[in-house]
Amino acid sequence: MAKILIVEDDETNQEFLRFVVENKGHTVRTASDGQAALASVALEKPDLILLDVMLPEIHGYEVCHRLKSDPSTATIKILFLSAKTFAADRRQARDVGGDDFLSKPADTIELMERVADLLAGKPGPGLLDA
Repeated sequence: MAKILIVEDDETNQEFLRFVVENKGHTVRTASDGQAALASVALEKPDLILLDVMLPEIHGYEVCHRLKSDPSTATIKILFLSAKTFAADRRQARDVGGDDFLSKPADTIELMERVADLLAGKPGPGLLDA
């Protein structure tokens, strides 16, 4: 299965996402802020990152931009999970290189379908209307 990094500053949300993703057989690491996310990726590249936007230290858009701008990490799939719901938020996620976007609270079935699609190389629909 895949290696997935969950970047979420809310501990309850982080543990819930860990439970859902591990229940599908994936290996999970977590980070609570943008700086920790970048450090985690530097140690071991995940296949996919579930990335919150509003994070301490470095916000999610900047984390994504840095990862997608670096050839060694540019192919990591990034699925934004955010309480932000406006089209402008999805556009910003797309503009920094995000692969998909889901608003929180995300339906767990839809979340895992999006994860599976991204891991299979299919485009995420969350940015199509951005």
